[in-house]
Amino acid sequence: MFTRIVDCTVKPEKREEFKQTITNEVLPILQKQPGFVDCITLTSDTDPERAVALSFWKTKADAERYSRENYSRIMNILEPVLRNEPRIHGYNVEHSTTHKIAAGKAA
Repeated sequence: MFTRIVDCTVKPEKREEFKQTITNEVLPILQKQPGFVDCITLTSDTDPERAVALSFWKTKADAERYSRENYSRIMNILEPVLRNEPRIHGYNVEHSTTHKIAAGKAA
């Protein structure tokens, strides 16, 4: 499993709109992508500009395909609520109880 970590700076006055946009527009797109597993969006309770999204993919190749084919579409949707371009990092998922649950369901 592979994860993309997207570190965002949200305009403080757009925080609620950011959350709604993720739920209503971004997640439906992600859920249609081959290899997509899950997405977790985190917002800070002490810094209204801070948000981090973790998307989980079956393989790194799935995440890279999404990045090439659909990431710009997502950024166009989120641009009105973000201060700047998010920072993106990719990681292999080595351990996760969610991963174990998913593997158990597949067996």
